[in-house]
Amino acid sequence: MSQQDPQRILDDNPMNWRQYLVVGLMVALNALDGFDVLSSAFAAPGISKEWGVSREALGIVLSAELVGMGFGSVLLGGIADKLGRKPAMLACLVVMAIGMYMAHAATGVSELTSWRFITGLGIGGMLAATNAVTAESTSKAGRSLSMAIYVIGYPLGGVIGGFAAQTWLLQVYDWRAVFLFGAVVTAFMIPLVALFVPETTAFLNAARPANALERINRTLAAFAKPALSALKAPVAGAAKPKITEILSNPRLRPVTLLLAFGYMFHTITFYYILKWAVKIVADYPPGYSQPEAASVLTYANIGGALGGLLFGFLMKRWHIKGPTVAMLLLGVAAVTAFGRGFDTMWGWRVAAIMAMFFTNGAIVGYYSAFALGFPAHARATGAGFVLGVGRLGAAGSPIIAGFLFKALGDEQLLLVSFLMSLGSVAALVLFLLLPMRDADAEMAEGIAGEPVD
Repeated sequence: MSQQDPQRILDDNPMNWRQYLVVGLMVALNALDGFDVLSSAFAAPGISKEWGVSREALGIVLSAELVGMGFGSVLLGGIADKLGRKPAMLACLVVMAIGMYMAHAATGVSELTSWRFITGLGIGGMLAATNAVTAESTSKAGRSLSMAIYVIGYPLGGVIGGFAAQTWLLQVYDWRAVFLFGAVVTAFMIPLVALFVPETTAFLNAARPANALERINRTLAAFAKPALSALKAPVAGAAKPKITEILSNPRLRPVTLLLAFGYMFHTITFYYILKWAVKIVADYPPGYSQPEAASVLTYANIGGALGGLLFGFLMKRWHIKGPTVAMLLLGVAAVTAFGRGFDTMWGWRVAAIMAMFFTNGAIVGYYSAFALGFPAHARATGAGFVLGVGRLGAAGSPIIAGFLFKALGDEQLLLVSFLMSLGSVAALVLFLLLPMRDADAEMAEGIAGEPVD
């Protein structure tokens, strides 16, 4: 047995089947998050029809889980740095399952909005924890691609859920079945996480619980890596996982703020397509049925998955910054083009595919920057804070679009789409200013470190 940094062992050795399984489960959890968030968009035409909800009021319903995600990312994301990634994920799954089940049984707009907010709490905490687990369970060589595959789980959830909604749930049942389906699948994931996902060595090494060495060796054994005889002494005065540290530390503060506000601005653009595409297409002359309109969002998520996958390969060649900036710029053009309106269903589908291809590619860049920019002891806290601030944009997006339609008129789709695309312009500027440093390497060396090319 040897004494060294357990994360370095994972960084320097090839991944085994159990590590791939963990990444696969994180992809599945992200897909579940993606479906749970989009479930209200799939259900939106049915909700509007049954309860006579106006566009601006529907925007508030559609934003409820996004507001919850903001609070959940900050509050529950911090739990993943204090109690562990695994307990945080299990707690969030329970919250999500209850929220989805109760949403399907809602009898009015206020009740539905409340349960969607609660569901969002779980989703927000889940995103912070799964992002950390993916980064901390992979090798250095496989991390960028693993992060890209992890992020495309989000649109994959929309694709799978979209096909289920348009070909089965909305055809045979009604909008309530969408939420019930989400509750069942969420509950199914609880035992899988409990059985197959070990606590990460990075968390255990940073938190140092009483049995840290034993638990670290258990995780290393699961990943077929050599055991440690002892742990290195923690760095004197090592920082603890708290919000004040990521905002007061002069190395982490610019990373935190640039990521948080850049991500917030980009989500204004990103969620405009995700939350309004179904309703826009359903109302656009000559009008389409709920299942037909839902298919546009399904194809949009196919585009998002393809964009995320391509981005993973681009990062292996050009790192993070260049591809992310390119995706943000092309996303602005694609979202604006969506506002031209189309005479055929396939016209809408192609436009949605292109919009999500580029905007989700940029999301991959942000998630990869989370993993690079925050050290292990504050990774979930940092990612949770960034996601929490980002959800302000996500939550505001459907509300902003709803009031823009009311102020400018439903026929001003192109102008509304252009205005909503400006969020990605602001994100592009802030991402250009982001310092790209490996925070874990800086912590290990105990020096400031140099920017990563």
